[in-house]
Amino acid sequence: MEYRKVGKTGLKISEISLGAWLTYGGSVEKDQSKACITKAVELGINFIDIADVYARGNAERIVGEVLKEGNYDRQDLVISSKVFWPMSNGINDRGLNRKHIRESIENSLNRLQTDYLDIYFCHRFDRTTPLEETVRAMSELVEQGYVHYWGTSVWPAVQLERAVGIAKTLGLHPPLVEQPRYNMLDRFIELDIIDTCQRNGMGIVCWSPLAQGILTGKYNEEIPEGSRGATTQWLRRELNPENIVKVKGLQEVADSLEITMGQLALAWILRREEISCAITGATKPEHVESNVRASTTKLSKDTLQEIEETLNNEPQTHPLYKAPW
Repeated sequence: MEYRKVGKTGLKISEISLGAWLTYGGSVEKDQSKACITKAVELGINFIDIADVYARGNAERIVGEVLKEGNYDRQDLVISSKVFWPMSNGINDRGLNRKHIRESIENSLNRLQTDYLDIYFCHRFDRTTPLEETVRAMSELVEQGYVHYWGTSVWPAVQLERAVGIAKTLGLHPPLVEQPRYNMLDRFIELDIIDTCQRNGMGIVCWSPLAQGILTGKYNEEIPEGSRGATTQWLRRELNPENIVKVKGLQEVADSLEITMGQLALAWILRREEISCAITGATKPEHVESNVRASTTKLSKDTLQEIEETLNNEPQTHPLYKAPW
């Protein structure tokens, strides 16, 4: 495993990390979750990414129990969670107002059975709360030792600039890491997010690097029964004939390099030095082992050119960046 710094900070995280979205505490039982986490740490993954809304708190709870039972040294791990989405029907149990942030961090720490988070993400931009209120609340968490660094997830470039500007003006802790969606089929962060983050010293930890499984090649022939493509709405935008043709072409590139399609997709993301890590999901230890191999897979200029010709796509703004309410 190789490691990279998170932006201008001194924090180092594994190039491949483990995420709990749609898995731990939900579709994956505790024993299987434990097997994946154990394998991840064994192979050098030190960054585990979670959110309070994943399985309505169960993902945090399961990860907390597994880490405690495994008797891991907390200082060896980088654990993150997120705040924004509703956790109940309460009118204030949502968004990035100070009340929700303060109550959410306490709940997340209790579920994870830890005294602090290494990174705490604002899970979307909140257009209903003054940005200064959010920046002050997150900065306070750093000052008080609840979190080491705070970041953002799926924020527009202009709001990243505003948050950093407010923090600098008021002498507060700025956001130091952004978590956007990024993969071969969804390259929107190449428009302005990467440049904005680099200019402001922010690291980038991207989610959905395998496009929820499309870039593993599992959907090249048909959608397997019980798979994510068959049971969720997340793949409808990209699981189309045009992309399947592209993935089949990419599979030929991977085969020529004697690596898996997934490893090719992850190595392609890590080609950019601005990326701190790719957050991967895993339902089996074997998935973890396969993903980790991408950390030491380097793609030549010729291979990267072949990939570009196969993709033949331009970065486009993602609908995730539209206001959620």
